[in-house]
Amino acid sequence: MKKVFTVGILLCLLVTTFAVFSTDFTKIYSLPDKAYVSTSDIDLLNKQKTFGQFSVISISDVTVANQKKATAKMWVKLFGIIPIRQIEVELSEGEEVYLGGTALGFSITTKGLLVVGTNTITSSKGEMSPISDTQIQKGDFLTHIDGIEITAIADVPEILNSEKKSFDLTFSRNGIPYTCTICPEKDIASGENKLGLWVKNDANGIGTLTFIRQSDSRFGALGHAITDYETGVNVPVESGKIYKCSQVGITKASKNCPGELKCVFLQGINTKGTIEKNTPFGVFGNCTDVSSVADFNRTAEIGSRLTIKSGKAKLLSAVSGVLEEYDIEIIKTYYQPDSDDKSFIFRVTDKRLLDLTGGIVQGMSGSPILQNGKLVGATTHVFVSDPTKGYGIYADWMAEE
Repeated sequence: MKKVFTVGILLCLLVTTFAVFSTDFTKIYSLPDKAYVSTSDIDLLNKQKTFGQFSVISISDVTVANQKKATAKMWVKLFGIIPIRQIEVELSEGEEVYLGGTALGFSITTKGLLVVGTNTITSSKGEMSPISDTQIQKGDFLTHIDGIEITAIADVPEILNSEKKSFDLTFSRNGIPYTCTICPEKDIASGENKLGLWVKNDANGIGTLTFIRQSDSRFGALGHAITDYETGVNVPVESGKIYKCSQVGITKASKNCPGELKCVFLQGINTKGTIEKNTPFGVFGNCTDVSSVADFNRTAEIGSRLTIKSGKAKLLSAVSGVLEEYDIEIIKTYYQPDSDDKSFIFRVTDKRLLDLTGGIVQGMSGSPILQNGKLVGATTHVFVSDPTKGYGIYADWMAEE
């Protein structure tokens, strides 16, 4: 009887030891403290044994917030019994979206005037630089003069051409407001008071639609912010529109030579929606003409970042002129505690796409990435040294925006 008991203990120890060593504790403890998941995400995590053969995911302490979402605790347990890790989750039914993959044109009017350069004023006193003693620099946004909000370039001369000798300027840098006092100089040629600043209040670009929510036609695109090409700063949105693009060519990518999609779009009545947010994780707004930019037959549920794993996946793109899925391989994923537009690394393996573009090219940012039938991410950046490789952002982070 003693022998049987001893053998039983040894067997239990052996099984436990095997279970411990087959469990990916590094991955478990690098999980974020909070996450978004659906019930199908939980089923998928258990089915694909994401954290090891003997690790079981379960949900407890569910608190219903509304009809669609609830908060809960997600447990990772060894044998489904021994707790290893607890995560606070927002549990949803899973959100179905129309998939993107088509190129869009973006046109944004900035919040304030973007300073893109400085110049001197030819005045009666010679060449003068009114801003030389101020902190204003390239990349700042001029928002107010003497407390008056600046919404257009034409507002500036209207305010400056008065009898006043000095003005209080408010400008923002990285979202932080600053003020300074400046004395404009009268330009001999025009007779107008000038600040010695080159400014603009718009930005345009090309990118790819990622998804459109079925419930309210809200869209997410690009996967990263639209930046001004002269200053590199993220462009704050006062207003903006999206347009359907016509692709006219492709510059193929090669090592240390990024390629690009050559597209054109016409502004005016051709608008397909409005832009409301330009964030580090994409461009967001409302699509007013869904049928012209998305295929109603291509839908997917947004998958939690917890479910994405190394291995085969699909990239959806219309670079060939037809919306197609291309084979890619997810090489590495990061369980980041904070949102980032470089969430995972992937490699293009599909010969059709490699022959067509050489890999990832400018204009493909925002291309949907699918795994296990779910939208798990979007293309954001390319490796310049190897255009077959790129970064992606998790789709649920875009959905949160």
